[in-house]
Amino acid sequence: MKAPSLALNIAVVGAGPVGLALALHAARTMAQASVTLFDTRSADHDLSGDQRTLALSLGSVQFLQRLQAWPPAAAQPILSVHVSQAPPTWPGDGVVRLSAHDEAVPMLGAVLGYGTLVSALQRAWESDAAAAPQRLHTRFGSAVAGLKPVGGGVEVDAGIAETFDLVVVAEGGVFANQVRKSVRHDYGQTAWVGQLTLDGATPGMAFERFTRHGPAALLPLPTPPGAVEPGSTRAALVWCVPSSDDPVRPLSDTQRIAVLNTLFAPEAGRISGVSPLKPFALGLNAERTLVDGRQVRIGNAAQTLHPVAGQGLNLGLRDACALVQALRFGADVDAALRRVEWQRAADRWTTIASTDFLARSFTWQGPGVAAARGLALAALQAAPPLKSLLARQMMFGRR
Repeated sequence: MKAPSLALNIAVVGAGPVGLALALHAARTMAQASVTLFDTRSADHDLSGDQRTLALSLGSVQFLQRLQAWPPAAAQPILSVHVSQAPPTWPGDGVVRLSAHDEAVPMLGAVLGYGTLVSALQRAWESDAAAAPQRLHTRFGSAVAGLKPVGGGVEVDAGIAETFDLVVVAEGGVFANQVRKSVRHDYGQTAWVGQLTLDGATPGMAFERFTRHGPAALLPLPTPPGAVEPGSTRAALVWCVPSSDDPVRPLSDTQRIAVLNTLFAPEAGRISGVSPLKPFALGLNAERTLVDGRQVRIGNAAQTLHPVAGQGLNLGLRDACALVQALRFGADVDAALRRVEWQRAADRWTTIASTDFLARSFTWQGPGVAAARGLALAALQAAPPLKSLLARQMMFGRR
């Protein structure tokens, strides 16, 4: 008997968390689709040493659980979030407290390492590809040099030219950066990123602290037995400061610990250790549209956001989920792409705009500005329905 023809031939460019999640979701829910996954790295490249920290919302965790690619033992649930402004502020402390208990959910989100998540997703993809080699193909070690629209599809140049019905560029990098973004802004800030040891911290509590230099965040990390002294925990640090007058760069580790202990609220615990910190320049880059003919951009290829709200990866995973759902139930590919563009617009631009506003507004200086920010935080804490709405937006995006 002749094998049935495949209805849709999809190329996914980028095997990071968004690209792998998209490929897996398409492979498992679109039985008549062929999926080819491209990435410049080799399949056996060891990612275990990549300790970049990922903050995933509850919606993202649930999506990855459905893909059977969530490593629970390696993740630290976020049970509460403490948002505040460093003194001086008014009225009171100007604190917003969000908790999983108040929202009747098991967690607000979770934290784990980039290498851990990508490795779990890649193992799941390789297992599926081995079980269905006729329609699932892996092109690791293949750099995509260009994309060219052709009749009814896109030609992918990765050493040899192959034509696909649809190409999804799912990650950033050199190739994605060749595309001119429609919205750009340089925040003039540097994010110093690393890990801390905390004494007396509340397990599972994340902190966002708005200082006169910019936002600083602590994310709870899994703490294996023996990794730190009893009573201590680990946390990921994102510390944003002006690039033009960087107060962090000249400091020693001891000085950095001393300064950090003055920045965060007492509830964060006492910082007793710091890893080497790495600097990253911060900016906004966002495509105005996701779809260009039969090319779609999601994840870092569509937008890179300021880390102040930790929503970049979560937005990309929601894009991936929505794209597969639109293609799954749409017989007409072009109509499905127009539909997903329209459906994703509200969530994308709400997330982009709110993140951009936070990144800019909490560095504003002037008479009364700090008091206004403190008042806004206090008012939000005093309004449970609004606070719950914020928590739901962080967990699931705009629905």
